[in-house]
Amino acid sequence: MSIIKATMAGSKSDWLFHSPGKPDKPLSNMALLAVLKRMGRADLTSHGFRPTFRDWAGETTHFRSEVIEVALAHGIKERAEAAYARDDLFDGRTKLMETWARYANAGPAKQNVVELAASKKAV
Repeated sequence: MSIIKATMAGSKSDWLFHSPGKPDKPLSNMALLAVLKRMGRADLTSHGFRPTFRDWAGETTHFRSEVIEVALAHGIKERAEAAYARDDLFDGRTKLMETWARYANAGPAKQNVVELAASKKAV
């Protein structure tokens, strides 16, 4: 939080990750693709990051699906259920993100990793 507060202190934006030169706009959804390209990983796409997080959280943690869905900024489709959903589940989301950070920083589970050959594009 101290890093975020320090970053936001001199900012003219309400967004922590704002569009370069446009402090009133969030970071583009293309930003992650640009990062992957600069890393020399144009063979990857950002499309799978959100579903990967959803699968990980649902299959390997004890967090309620409501907490996971709110963390992904998903709305509630059922109108009656949405009308009663008043809580932002902030405490649960905080714990979920802390759990994700520990998992993401732990490195691969070497005993379960299978190395795959690079795919070849069809001619």
